[in-house]
Amino acid sequence: MMSHYLLASIDMGEGRSELHQLLHLTGAEISCNTLPAGVSIPFVHAHTENEEIYLVLDGSGQLYVDGEEVVIRRGDCFRIDPQGLRCLRAAGDSPLRYVCIQVRAGSLGNFTQSDAVVLQDGPKPSWL
Repeated sequence: MMSHYLLASIDMGEGRSELHQLLHLTGAEISCNTLPAGVSIPFVHAHTENEEIYLVLDGSGQLYVDGEEVVIRRGDCFRIDPQGLRCLRAAGDSPLRYVCIQVRAGSLGNFTQSDAVVLQDGPKPSWL
């Protein structure tokens, strides 16, 4: 039975894969991105409602936010307010791989500990 989930796959070698339509997302936009070495997003942008959360998976580069340039590298994570003027560039010697998550700013009501319901009885996977 697959009524409560949707499994899909993306090509991690693609430059950009958006998961909104692929997974029928209703509360977030998620994209997996790769900027080739030395390449920049070709525009500066902001949002009207959505904050963005970035997770750098591999490589290094620069983050531009509101006139400030910051070095970023594998393992870095950062959040940008909707109004923040932003742009990214990969370092000249390596691609920059990152995940970007967009959600409406101020919309998080609950998170893992306050939203999860742990089942003590009932069906379990073979490894429990």
